Amino acid sequence: MQFNPNFISTTPDIDRLLASNAVVAVGISGGRDSQACLLAVNQHLNAIGHTGPRVAVHADLGRAEWPQSLPKCQEMADFLGWELIVVRGGNGDMMDRWITRWRNNVRRYAELECVQLILPWSTASMRFCTSERKTKPVASALKKRFPGQNVINVIGVRREESASRAKQPVSKPDPNVVSRGMEGATWNAIIDMKRTEVTSYIEGSGLTLHPGYTEHGMTRISCAFCIMASAADLAASATYEGNHAIYREMVDLEVRSTFSLQSGKWLGDVRPDLLAPEMVFALEEAKRKAELRQAAEARIPENMLYVKGWPVAVPTWAEASLLAEIRSSVAEIVGLQINFRDPGSIIDRYEELMELAASKSKSRDAVDDHDDDAPGRLIPAKQLDSSCSAWPF
Repeated sequence: MQFNPNFISTTPDIDRLLASNAVVAVGISGGRDSQACLLAVNQHLNAIGHTGPRVAVHADLGRAEWPQSLPKCQEMADFLGWELIVVRGGNGDMMDRWITRWRNNVRRYAELECVQLILPWSTASMRFCTSERKTKPVASALKKRFPGQNVINVIGVRREESASRAKQPVSKPDPNVVSRGMEGATWNAIIDMKRTEVTSYIEGSGLTLHPGYTEHGMTRISCAFCIMASAADLAASATYEGNHAIYREMVDLEVRSTFSLQSGKWLGDVRPDLLAPEMVFALEEAKRKAELRQAAEARIPENMLYVKGWPVAVPTWAEASLLAEIRSSVAEIVGLQINFRDPGSIIDRYEELMELAASKSKSRDAVDDHDDDAPGRLIPAKQLDSSCSAWPF
């Protein structure tokens, strides 16, 4: 395998950490970019005489992933003689997270903790699928596994992939992957590598690409049906029989929630032939219900929509009457059981929520005034919901 040193991009900070034999952890998904990254970093470490720990890390998303992804990651690690660490988020896999999120959002709507019904899916601007299921579990695993050591967390992103990734730095400090007092960094080691170089480099190593590429025509490998996938990749993924079960499960959530996987694009339309006739009918009904739900919620006055600190004012009787009508319509359309369906109870609920928010604010102020550690204390992850806190977004 021929190695081009220009494949690797470094910074003085990364070079210094490598020279000190810091832990090197390379995140791998089974896709070609992470595959090329692992190969290139391994050769670079060998070339500079790095003797510190080396591990590959895979964040397993469960049944939402291609079935071949984890085995491909193990194959890559075995090929180089690296240990593979597999991390998983708590409370089920990625599909479970979407299902639980929908259940929680229905409860929030029923209890008037939000004025609009909230979708179950992650989105481009709200990628909790990455933050909750990849970034946080990986950081936690590295911190626990390598206490008292400096750690470099390597990611195989490339500038060529997107405009946002083109702006990313080669490296940046990352205190989340190390214990207190140690130095951590995120390193985009192959950020300047080109796609043509990626493929030829992997093939030259003697490894094969993920079958999603070679047998089904995928351009990117992530979840089997990613919320950011192109139409072509969604269609390509659906050609693999091993992805049909998760396809049907995701379409079922589209139907139950009346929210399409992607904005204006229903996963169920990709391969309706894979669905039972009753599911095809239910999908068409879900589309109709989605239009009715959106039309109803479009009537909510702008001053009643979510802003930071919501709710910031108690609605007038007229506003509460309108919201009661809209909530009743949405509940009937989607098939939900909700509370606070009349103007009086809605006004009471807003007053209750505002009093609760004021009480919490006073409690925080008291802690900040009397606790020297307050500005830097950490909130346990179980107390947070990075998807939307208690309010809509």
